[in-house]
Amino acid sequence: MPIKSLKGLFAALAGITMLSLGGCSTPCELPGRSCAPVESYSAVPPPARAVDRPRADAVLPPPAARPEPAAPMQTMPVEPPDAAPAAKRAVRIGLMLPLRSAALGTPADALRAGFMAAWERDRAGFTVNLIDTGDSPQETLDAYVGALRQNDIVVGPLARSAVTALATSALVTKPTIALNHPEATARAVTLPAQMLVIGLSIEDEARQVAKWAASEHPGGAALIVSGASAWQRRIANSFAAQWKQLGYKSQTIVLADSNGYLNEAALGQLRTQITTTPPTFVFTALDPSQAGQVRGAVGADLPAYGTSSVNPGPDASIAELDGMRLLDMPWQVQPSHQAVMVYPRWLGTTRTLDMDRLYALGIDAFRVAREIAQRPGADFVLDGVTGRLSVSFGRGQARFERVQPAAVYQGGGYTLVPDGR
Repeated sequence: MPIKSLKGLFAALAGITMLSLGGCSTPCELPGRSCAPVESYSAVPPPARAVDRPRADAVLPPPAARPEPAAPMQTMPVEPPDAAPAAKRAVRIGLMLPLRSAALGTPADALRAGFMAAWERDRAGFTVNLIDTGDSPQETLDAYVGALRQNDIVVGPLARSAVTALATSALVTKPTIALNHPEATARAVTLPAQMLVIGLSIEDEARQVAKWAASEHPGGAALIVSGASAWQRRIANSFAAQWKQLGYKSQTIVLADSNGYLNEAALGQLRTQITTTPPTFVFTALDPSQAGQVRGAVGADLPAYGTSSVNPGPDASIAELDGMRLLDMPWQVQPSHQAVMVYPRWLGTTRTLDMDRLYALGIDAFRVAREIAQRPGADFVLDGVTGRLSVSFGRGQARFERVQPAAVYQGGGYTLVPDGR
């Protein structure tokens, strides 16, 4: 090849090499600057700018490494808010009462009124289904089976015979709050674990009075004066048994009566016995009128005790009972009690002290059912309108205790005795 042609070829190759080294978007000759390759993906590149071509023997800085692509943007996922929790189903309470009973219809209605008064005050989360029955045990059992299907808790029955039938059956599979005690023949029967008995008990009152009298007259001699009726004998026997258990002795006198008036000859014998063998105190298993007659016969100097059966109430003052020590529920003797004040009084047409007590029992029946529903399996103490209630339910055999306030009756009013509880 001619020498002139070779020179032209070398010159062309040198130009191509210089253009490859100089094809940058930023000048490379400035100190500290690096040459970045042009990487345009969408825009039209700007026209090339003329640059001084370096000499062939110049030492060029190495081309800068291609920058790493930008990391993708990280975002914090935002979880959607949880769906609102489903509304909790109301606790269904079946109130089973013998409202169709000729004998128990009126007491059942008083209890129903108290239960509903308590529910009206604290009804949130609870519904009440009234189950109207008669008083036969079989009718009650049939109604109870239906109540179990439609309710979470059953309150009832009220009749002793119905409570006995239910307690000795195998039907009790949900919390059941009985409003009376089983009959004496069934007392030895172990109650179902899901059954709690909260009925009022004059026998329990008599036992509490015995402990109260023992605290005031330790080792004293007790004279028990009873009427002839069955309920009066139950009170007298319960006091005597508790007094004996405490290690003390007692003597019992049963006084005959005619239309509520004690036999005058019997009262004379009572005075003679008290004079011959003076007791430390007398316990009266009587009604208010009879207790007043005994107090009038033996005098007010001899300490006298009684259960709620001797309480004449604030509207029927009996002067002979002044100074009488008795036991009754806060609903009757403690009007300033916090729980008593928040519930309305019953204004039924058949209002008596006993009907008032059943009305109060209805209030506490709802409150106990409410506590059991809200604290399943937990022991609790309730300052109720029928007394201080201690309940253990949901962990084996249920236990219940009611402690009523002790008071001294005076002119239709009551003075509480704190140590008598």
